[in-house]
Amino acid sequence: MKEEVFDITKAISGIWDKLSNWVDSIVLNLPNFILAVLVFIGFVFVAKYLTKFLDKLLLRRNMQHSVRGITTRVFNLIIIAIGFFIALSVLNLDKLLTTILGAAGVIGLAVGLALQGTLNNTFSGVILSFLPELQIGDWIETNGYAGEVLEVNLRNIVIKQSDNNHIIIPNSKIAEDSFKNFSRTPRSRIMVNCGVGYESDLEKVEKITIDAIAKIFKQNNGEQIEFAYQSFGDSSINYVVRFWADVTKQRDILLHTHKAILAIKKAYNEEDINIPFPIRTLDFGKNKFRSEAITINSSQKE
Repeated sequence: MKEEVFDITKAISGIWDKLSNWVDSIVLNLPNFILAVLVFIGFVFVAKYLTKFLDKLLLRRNMQHSVRGITTRVFNLIIIAIGFFIALSVLNLDKLLTTILGAAGVIGLAVGLALQGTLNNTFSGVILSFLPELQIGDWIETNGYAGEVLEVNLRNIVIKQSDNNHIIIPNSKIAEDSFKNFSRTPRSRIMVNCGVGYESDLEKVEKITIDAIAKIFKQNNGEQIEFAYQSFGDSSINYVVRFWADVTKQRDILLHTHKAILAIKKAYNEEDINIPFPIRTLDFGKNKFRSEAITINSSQKE
């Protein structure tokens, strides 16, 4: 067998030929490369201005902030993605484009399995953003918390409680659970519980209570003040009075209840109606203790 002798001259010549071919290829494709870069940059600027225009358009239609934010972000990403694919086609990289799409599908599947919780929150955030029953500024009660909605993003909802603390709740917890929105209806029914003494004239108590509430809370058409006795308590006959008032947040319920209690107590003081507190009366007149003397005779035998 003939041994091959390494020829450094041929090796250098081969490397030079490959470099020469690469340089020629770069020079030939340089116009396409510059054009592809310009196309991509152009799409980035177009996406920026179209996104601003879309945001203003959605703002004129009074669409809530969360919906506008998500819509404009998705719109911006779509335009940039279109620009990226057009740039690849300008470079005649159709095969690379197909490979990228295939790899993106595989990677997307793997990421989706690894980030199930995060993706669940993301899709829940999209659903909540387009939900008309939940908007920025609404006062809601959910998952044991109550507060004003400050932000709805792709991961969580931020609410501000009455003590000015912020609570961050994952979107999936709200989408899968129920929530109460105080801001969706301008009027709500307030309920106040109280009790009067057993010696009271119950019909008189009912009239005085309804009149006291009616003086400070005007009832609209179809609304009325409702009074009903509920039970015989240990020291009082208990009742509930219900009336309508303007309520858009939990604080309104607190203030209306406060005003109603003041009005009821003032009216009862004027009419000498007793609101008893729990007491226990011991009456020994009917059950007197009897004392008996017991004599014990003892005899001792010797």
